[in-house]
Amino acid sequence: MPFADEIRPQTWDDIVGQKHILSPNAPLRKIVESGTVPNLIFYGPPGTGKTTTARLIAQQSNMPLYKVNGTTTSLAEIRAIIAEAELLDNTHGILLYLDEIQYLNKKQQQSLLEYMENGKITLIASTTENPYFYIYGAILSRSTVFEFKPIEASELEKAITRAFDTLCKRENSEVEMEVGIIPYIAANVGGDCRKAMNTVELCMLSYDAQGNRKKITKELVRQLTQRSSMKYDKEGDQHYDLLSALQKSIRGSDENAALHYLARLLMADDLISPCRRLLVIASEDIGLAYPQAITIVKSCVDAALQIGLPEARIPLAQAVVLLATAPKSNSAYMALARAMEDIQNGKGGTFPRQLQNMHYDGVGNTQQGQNYKYPHDYPNHYVKQQYLPDDLKDVKYYEYGDNKIEQAAKAYWDLIKK
Repeated sequence: MPFADEIRPQTWDDIVGQKHILSPNAPLRKIVESGTVPNLIFYGPPGTGKTTTARLIAQQSNMPLYKVNGTTTSLAEIRAIIAEAELLDNTHGILLYLDEIQYLNKKQQQSLLEYMENGKITLIASTTENPYFYIYGAILSRSTVFEFKPIEASELEKAITRAFDTLCKRENSEVEMEVGIIPYIAANVGGDCRKAMNTVELCMLSYDAQGNRKKITKELVRQLTQRSSMKYDKEGDQHYDLLSALQKSIRGSDENAALHYLARLLMADDLISPCRRLLVIASEDIGLAYPQAITIVKSCVDAALQIGLPEARIPLAQAVVLLATAPKSNSAYMALARAMEDIQNGKGGTFPRQLQNMHYDGVGNTQQGQNYKYPHDYPNHYVKQQYLPDDLKDVKYYEYGDNKIEQAAKAYWDLIKK
């Protein structure tokens, strides 16, 4: 048995973290202690207690527990479990723990609905992905979703201490460790209790060339946990959360936070995603307040893609700091959004006559002559005429931003168009 399973908590008080749902007065704990277990969906990263919580719920409910994994199970296996549940002389039905439910297709998930309705099955499903994107709506509507969060380092320290004590007692030995090892492990496993337990076990298995147990040092732990604090899946929620955090930090003019999220993306060897997002940010969030930003960022991105990692981090850091410290304006972005909204609402289907092509003056056209005024023939290269369709002729999409460049343009055109 893996050590992480051997030391798995046996009571509610042994569970570390998740106080927001599992402390004595928290909602999930109160639901379970009520004696009636509803259908539940546990959502959160690996190693945060989802499986442990499901097992404790099963023990407390006295319901037979069946556990299947969405990555390997089949519709036939699910039907076999349902058939067995129908044969059991158990008025409370069975508790089905379905790990990684996001890997089941819609038909597999739908096969559970009838038995969730008649009480033959009480479903506890877990997923590391956003359930509202990956779980069939009918399952969601019959279930209560609880989010499991990465475990804080202060809570992980309790589990790590217990793990070292357990292994020392089992081997009837003592371990010598550098000061601060337990907090160091807790801070470097990314809030994942399972990784913390595995790290403790590996530390206890480390021997030198003479077969003597090594002193547990921070360097040893660093080698065992390198990059383990990074949780990143280019197809999962973490990917989009990181990109969102990068853009919002730049939009909020926090260059330090922006550099942090860029570093996390690059350390996961993701070069393309930040390059694409930085180009978007240059136009969406900096825009006309500093129009040259898009040109500079494009040069930084081109350089990064040409030289590749690890050196690509240098021009990308330059782009991030430039964008974060630049003045901000979303005026052009918002103006286009308002124009697109009008189009979606069916407005603006025709063109003003003076904007139509000259060939439109065909036989039978009652309005002869285009009557277009060529702006370059007028003072300051401007003449007033209608450009928007008739049903939108008085609409104003663009509002000048309150930055120096846009205000200078506004002053110029106010003078010309007065």
